[in-house]
Amino acid sequence: MGEIAQLQGRIVSATEHGWCHAVRGGTGIAVLAILTSKSPEIPHFENALKKLQNSHPTLKCKLHSHTKSSRSTFSLLTSPPNFIKVKHFDLSSTFKILENISGSENQNLSPLHVLLEHELNLNPWVKNSDNGIYDMFFATTYALPNSKWVVVLRLHGVGCDRTTAISLLRELQVVLVQEGEGGSGGGGRVEMQIENKGKICLGMEDLIPDGKVKKTIWTRGVDMLGYSVNSLGLTNLKFKDAKSPRSSQVVRLQLNQDDTQKIIAGCKSKGIRLCGALGAAGLIAAQRSRSRIDKHRKYGIVTLIDCRSLLQPPLSPHQYGFYHSTILNTHVVKGKEKLWELAEKVYTEFTNYKNDNRHFTDMADLSFLMCKAIDNPSLTPSSSLRTSILSIFEDTVIHNSDDKGKDVVGLEDYMGCASVHGIGPSIGIFDTIRDGRLDCLCVYPSPLHSRDQMEEFVEKMKSVLVDGANHI
Repeated sequence: MGEIAQLQGRIVSATEHGWCHAVRGGTGIAVLAILTSKSPEIPHFENALKKLQNSHPTLKCKLHSHTKSSRSTFSLLTSPPNFIKVKHFDLSSTFKILENISGSENQNLSPLHVLLEHELNLNPWVKNSDNGIYDMFFATTYALPNSKWVVVLRLHGVGCDRTTAISLLRELQVVLVQEGEGGSGGGGRVEMQIENKGKICLGMEDLIPDGKVKKTIWTRGVDMLGYSVNSLGLTNLKFKDAKSPRSSQVVRLQLNQDDTQKIIAGCKSKGIRLCGALGAAGLIAAQRSRSRIDKHRKYGIVTLIDCRSLLQPPLSPHQYGFYHSTILNTHVVKGKEKLWELAEKVYTEFTNYKNDNRHFTDMADLSFLMCKAIDNPSLTPSSSLRTSILSIFEDTVIHNSDDKGKDVVGLEDYMGCASVHGIGPSIGIFDTIRDGRLDCLCVYPSPLHSRDQMEEFVEKMKSVLVDGANHI
């Protein structure tokens, strides 16, 4: 410990501590997989990543795990700096990986999709380390036929929420364009976004405005009891295999531009956000998956909120780390609800909780209950560690392709999400409107749920959305 104490860094915050435990179990491994038609020359790629690491010290951190008073604690270490080394798989090595994980259920998946799932289930943080120090950030390239490549960035959840992942993608593209244009002449566009003058930002709890988390002991006890009791009455999707080891798999939900624009117009006309429509579609799909759709059932939805703009001082999207909080709402579904009726209800209940600052006041309660469930999986149905049926994001990512980026970087497609096979929802929805089209990655724990089951569920969701698009 004497040597560790001399290293620079900070103790993780309470939220980050929860993610340290969750990632060890398989939830919170953030992966960004990029399909490109341009060869990622390793020296140039490493140089681009090093520039980003210098701009964002969180990417240079190591995670230190140590035991104190029989309890695991964690620190983020910034010294010595941890510059990334890219791992490369040539065509034959990539083919072996794809062959080893191929099967009847994977035969219709693209190599990008298969490699995304492969990386979601690589977990170096679950293994023992001699000195308890782990890397936070990994980069890998995979060669494919027809001069295609998949570039994958994998990060620990402590250092990467969804906002960080999107900023990382955009800034990486800028740096690679600069590299492709002959050097660092335009490097200032990225270097100006240095995070907290070269130091890692504080954890979220240290930045919450005064008074936002105030709660009496009595109120905290009542709220925690309420969450615990309510969770016992929540309906889950049917579990296919609750005993076998789990991994994260993905089903992709995509709408065409016309249906997407109709859904967006419907949300605007109702005064709600897209998360309300996605949550409602998921609840209706869940009800339709039951043998009796007319029976009243209660479901849980977790909504993730990017708190950067709400902190003091406010953080920008270019300040990397995990700064999302959650709100858990429960909804009784009767079986005859229409999309927009239920979407308004879902969004209204969420905003009421947010207006009451529940994303701050209940943060410690939900984190405590999550850690208790991790340590005692039998507290959840079938030891499934399911906390809700859905998790969604308050804000939708908007991404419009850059022609210059396509020409220089060769970006053809990308998929980004996080693993959920430890504690978490049955379905984590990562939504993007990409070039005017809705594109959702729906992540689920396998074999707790099967791919056939989840493909059928997502197809029901899509049907509900398309039908709603035509009946605003």
